[in-house]
Parts: sequence; structure tokens; C-alpha cells
Amino acid sequence: MKVYESVCIVSPSQTDEEIAKLTEKITETVVRSGASVLNISNEGKKKLAYDIQHERRGTYLIIQFEGKGNAVSELERFHRMEDGVMKFLTVEIQPDQVKTSADATETTENEETVKVGVGSADDRVQ
Repeated sequence: MKVYESVCIVSPSQTDEEIAKLTEKITETVVRSGASVLNISNEGKKKLAYDIQHERRGTYLIIQFEGKGNAVSELERFHRMEDGVMKFLTVEIQPDQVKTSADATETTENEETVKVGVGSADDRVQ
């Protein structure tokens, strides 16, 4: 079986409760298609590189799962039908690239340190 990572950008108008329900639906979709979820992380709201559906920000969800190709097609079909999902991308990754919850926390802390040290005009605009 192959390991996949899917990133989806959710509309910023979605509440935390709606995002939690969406995450549960994504998990159900992946499991129902015969794959196993390895990690799901909510990266929070971030500024987009360009406007998507007239939105400048979006909530990033990263889903890592192991399964066959039909799981990818089912997940992407789900993303297309879900109104809150603005964009998505699924790629195959190497098994050693799977992040655990501890790795995600450590990466986030390191990224915050870098952001404090290196700033730009875009970082200051809220």
C-alpha cells in the first residue's frame, strides 16, 4: 500500500465546530474506502498566496493516510462535493515523511521562531 498526503484549504468562514465535523467526515471517507488514516492536522488559518473564491485567508487541513489509489479518488470526490473546501491537492509521499503529532508540534515551534527572526511587510499586515 502507498502513503498519501492530502492538503485541503477550507473557507475561513467555517467555525471550529464545522471544521471538526469536516475532519470526521474526511476520516470516515478514507476508512470507508479501505485506507487507514495516519495523521490529520489542522494547521490553522493562513494567508493565501492569491485570492481563492474572493478569500484572502484559508484554514489548512493536512491528512496523511495509507491505502490504495481508490482511496485517493474517493477523498478527492468528497472534497469536490463539500462546499467548505476551496482547494485540495493529494500527492504520494514516502513512508518516512509521515509526521507524528510530536513532529508537527516541534515543526510549528521552529517555524514560529523563524518568523520572529525574519519578518516582511506581508507578515505585519493583518
